[in-house]
Amino acid sequence: MSEKFQAIVIGGGPGGYVCAIRLSQLGIKTACIDAGGKLGGTCLNIGCIPSKSLLNLSENFNKAKNFSNLGIEVGQVKLNLEKIMQNKDKAVDNLTKGIEFLFKKNKVSYFKGIATFQSSKKILIRDEKKKETIVEADKVIISTGSEPLSLPGIKFDEKIILSSTGALSLKKIPKKMVVVGGGYIGLEMGSVWLRFGTEVHVVEFLDHITPGMDKEISKEFMKILQKQGMKFHLQTKLEGVQKNNNGAKVIATDKDGKKIDFDCDVVLISVGRKPNTKNLNLEKININLDNKKRIKTNNKFETNIKNIYAIGDVISGPMLAHKAEEEGIAVAELIAGQSGHVNYDVIPGVIYTSPEVASIGKTEEQLKESNKKYKVGKFPFLANSRAKAINKPEGFVKILADDKTDKILGVHMIGPHAGEMIAEIGIAMEFGASSEDIARTCHAHPTFSEAVKEAALSVDKRAIHS
Repeated sequence: MSEKFQAIVIGGGPGGYVCAIRLSQLGIKTACIDAGGKLGGTCLNIGCIPSKSLLNLSENFNKAKNFSNLGIEVGQVKLNLEKIMQNKDKAVDNLTKGIEFLFKKNKVSYFKGIATFQSSKKILIRDEKKKETIVEADKVIISTGSEPLSLPGIKFDEKIILSSTGALSLKKIPKKMVVVGGGYIGLEMGSVWLRFGTEVHVVEFLDHITPGMDKEISKEFMKILQKQGMKFHLQTKLEGVQKNNNGAKVIATDKDGKKIDFDCDVVLISVGRKPNTKNLNLEKININLDNKKRIKTNNKFETNIKNIYAIGDVISGPMLAHKAEEEGIAVAELIAGQSGHVNYDVIPGVIYTSPEVASIGKTEEQLKESNKKYKVGKFPFLANSRAKAINKPEGFVKILADDKTDKILGVHMIGPHAGEMIAEIGIAMEFGASSEDIARTCHAHPTFSEAVKEAALSVDKRAIHS
């Protein structure tokens, strides 16, 4: 006999577990099926959370090496990679157990195993011991996330040829790492190992890093990373990777067709991610996919099969944990007859390097392309008293506002704690605020957030401190 539910969520990542909890809060009998063995998905187990742990620890290590320059005398600073990895794993373990507790608290039934559609309402679950269970539901939400994308002829072994998963669990510090792809993940992981002493080279096919980011921020970001020691090879095409006794040889060609070889210990392939829909048996129930193998949905997250929904990385849009969470709550509320929605114009993006990079809304390039008239306000952290006091003067805040209405269209920043400061802009944009609204809001002194206020003042050329 199969167990019946009103709703089943396939996938226990940020979108899936949040969706399951919200469904249950709304009085819907809910189950969540997850194949990973631990809840939290890629983000919590092999993505956002462990990478932030390593970014924080590597930054602390880097700071400690330079304490004497600040008048703090310490002995020789040593790195214990094994302990650092244990600290990372402990953080992950505590958080996954926390989600299991939330499931119990909210009465969500949790099944471990691989989910496969038998029909639009019937799902087979096969656990790690090959035991099979059948469950049924009136509504099914697919939230199975994404997995690292490789390049033709290159396979991850997670020892020499790494995805982000392998880059989070190296057993020793490589002397030299080549990062293929100059996006968020590659630069974060490159930063971790750079601080631990690795020579890091970034190979990027385009003429700039962080594709899709505001170009002015992107250029400043690359300058800062170069100053830290990261080496960039732009307009360079990867031709192949050959493993050898010493690690690997990365073969590439530059914009002039000149061949470049990189001998290295490890190669991190960081060229994007792809939807993870394998094992679901989508063809059996005839769910429509787009040309990127993402599940097609309407504005209510419904697929072409009436009772099946999809959210997160398996559908179109940025592959971000917080985007998936917003969709998880929205679809749960829609299923319950409420009016859940996601404002895709106000989804922040953050790169957790040092300094951090954060953005929300339109870039200057997008505004130019759409012939939108706009004003620009900028303020450097070099003129921010808090940043100068703690010796973190790099970067700036950039605000783009409508030329006529002054409504905020986009904000981009690079500097200390940018990932936290972008939330102020998210709230402002959600309420349709103008740059004048930000400029006339009192910000505590001395704080980094004063740079946001000054950038808003700068939109009308009335910044005080620059």
